[in-house]
Amino acid sequence: MQTAVDIAAVASRDGVALVPVGATEQHGPHLPVSTDTEIAVALATAAVERVTPEVATWVLPAVAFGFSPEHAGRPGTISLSAETLLALVDDVGRGVAASGIRRLVFVNGHGGNPELLHVACRRLRGHLSLAAFAVHAPGLPLPTGMLDDVTHGDRDAHAGHYETSVMLTVHPAAVDLDTARADGVTAVEERANSPLRPFGAVSVPWHVDDLSSSGTIGDPTTADAGWGARALAAQANALAEIIRAVAADPLPPEWLHSGRGERG
Repeated sequence: MQTAVDIAAVASRDGVALVPVGATEQHGPHLPVSTDTEIAVALATAAVERVTPEVATWVLPAVAFGFSPEHAGRPGTISLSAETLLALVDDVGRGVAASGIRRLVFVNGHGGNPELLHVACRRLRGHLSLAAFAVHAPGLPLPTGMLDDVTHGDRDAHAGHYETSVMLTVHPAAVDLDTARADGVTAVEERANSPLRPFGAVSVPWHVDDLSSSGTIGDPTTADAGWGARALAAQANALAEIIRAVAADPLPPEWLHSGRGERG
């Protein structure tokens, strides 16, 4: 936990603010509805450990709700509207800027958020001159060979091998492997050659009911805590490099013309 004095020190060192962004939504019968948020927090925390004390950072409390219309109607799903999420993260950005911090990274853990966070970053630069970035942390690269013999990509879209393995590392007591079942994989494969496949180049407003009866899209039965720990470490390393790059990147030139640049 950081005090106002700590955060002022981050600002004086030209540091980076990080905001984990997740969701509250169903994750099949075996994972908690907080899964996306838990993973975003875990990756942000682990990455910050890797850049401290080289880069001064402020990890804000997580945004625990996201844009989740694809899970609407399933128990445990609470979706913000697009307008609400954009307004919320915009207000967070305003607070970060008011604290004197000029670099902001949203560490996202939910697949429904990236497009809106991209818009949010554009807006934050436009009206606050912030250097704002969004990282979809679960999409960061994994070492060669880690995806061999496990469901991955489009067939591991929700509550499958990846998320279950990482949660076995982050919060093992919250995972109920006895209820874990593969689901949705066949439905995704059947649509693999269609230009209107759910996770392809065309924006398709798919709903989980289109693909899965349980709410899972993937195979969590192969999940393994050791695999999850390796995935978390690799992606935390990748996120740490992104934080270093953000800290070293020149600020938007608008900052210097806004009057805010006088802080140095």
